[in-house]
Amino acid sequence: MSTLDDLLARMKQLHPLMIDLSLERVERLLAELGSPHEHLPAVVHIAGTNGKGSTTAFLKAMLEAAGKRVHVYTSPHLVRFNERIALAGPNGAQAIDEDTLATLLARVERVNAGQPITFFEITTAAAFLAFAETPADFLLLEVGLGGRLDTTNVVAKPALTVITPISMDHADKLGDTVQKIAVEKAGIMKRGVACVTARQTPEVDEVLEAEARTHRARLIRWGEHFDAFAQRGRLVFQREDRLLDLPMPALIGPHQIVNAGTSIAAALELGIDERAIAAGLTSARWPARMQLLGRGALTRDLRSDCELWLDGGHNPAAGEVLARTLADLEERSPRPLALIVGMMGQKDAAGFLQPFVGLARQVVTVPVPGAHMPPVGPDVLADIARKVGHNASTAVSVAEALGIAAGATDGPLRILICGSLYLAGHVLALQEGRQTQSN
Repeated sequence: MSTLDDLLARMKQLHPLMIDLSLERVERLLAELGSPHEHLPAVVHIAGTNGKGSTTAFLKAMLEAAGKRVHVYTSPHLVRFNERIALAGPNGAQAIDEDTLATLLARVERVNAGQPITFFEITTAAAFLAFAETPADFLLLEVGLGGRLDTTNVVAKPALTVITPISMDHADKLGDTVQKIAVEKAGIMKRGVACVTARQTPEVDEVLEAEARTHRARLIRWGEHFDAFAQRGRLVFQREDRLLDLPMPALIGPHQIVNAGTSIAAALELGIDERAIAAGLTSARWPARMQLLGRGALTRDLRSDCELWLDGGHNPAAGEVLARTLADLEERSPRPLALIVGMMGQKDAAGFLQPFVGLARQVVTVPVPGAHMPPVGPDVLADIARKVGHNASTAVSVAEALGIAAGATDGPLRILICGSLYLAGHVLALQEGRQTQSN
């Protein structure tokens, strides 16, 4: 039988485009597979530009704390492809076994019989088979790209939809204004299904309200129907009919208040009690989201007083929240900050780097190994960093970049590796001494 790596490589050749937003191909394949998407547990469909993964992590932890069995579908993966498909089990959702996934992919490949299909479509079809054939109470289904024409939008009647903060990203695929992007994201709304929306800009809120009327979906909107904020070391959540005094979320950064608040609103809509919500807030884990790396292959040569952080943020909105998070850290524990940055070619590198001006003492740019689309070359990225006001240099690898950053100061240092989820996955693999699977 083909190995998982062989199958994944072959499936990337089935359609000439990595991204080709449409539902026709996947609907055809799913029908030939017996329509597994119509036999899923209760689906919570999650779209947005930033915060999808963290919101999913909080909601998963809350549901599992309430004793629910939960499947989770996310993308891209960080180290190994099977991370995308987490199946409910006695110890919580765990990444699908690679041999089981290979069997499912081979089954889908046989049924598809070489017909045009994108990589994301055929692998999502395999995921739906796994979710339909494994008992669970909920499936947390994260949109791959956009919403309206995303492969996951074949689910006709989710239990709930959630839209996290929307900003500019993937403009070449979704539209050149934030309003056009919001219309695409709002495409997951369904008639008669409640939609929880995170804190948004006024122009996005206006679009979501109009789309909710069009889709006849009940909107549960941040700022109108609920709110959340930090107060005296606690997270306060307000709804029209209740006030919850909760612990602060395990994931750090002011933006995680928004993600946590959105998750709480969703959990309450699903009937989850306050005890489970509190437990989920403190137990949620999500790699490469302001993750402090402990001792490992990458960090063993760093001084003990050096902090190494990792985040997959890659657009201007992510740059803003990361800069705020680092400013908060600087206020509590002052030390020089260095950024190690690698980015994909279609991203707004200047917009991402601008918020760090005056905060980061140096930027070291690196290649992004294993990405499915061309990254920005380190030299080009360093030029962009200099143009927005950074002291920038280049390195041929993350290991070399760490040496450059650490060599620039004799005292305590804070380093953040950021700019790409592909880079984040590469870093985690290096830290663990493992090998990544290309996305």
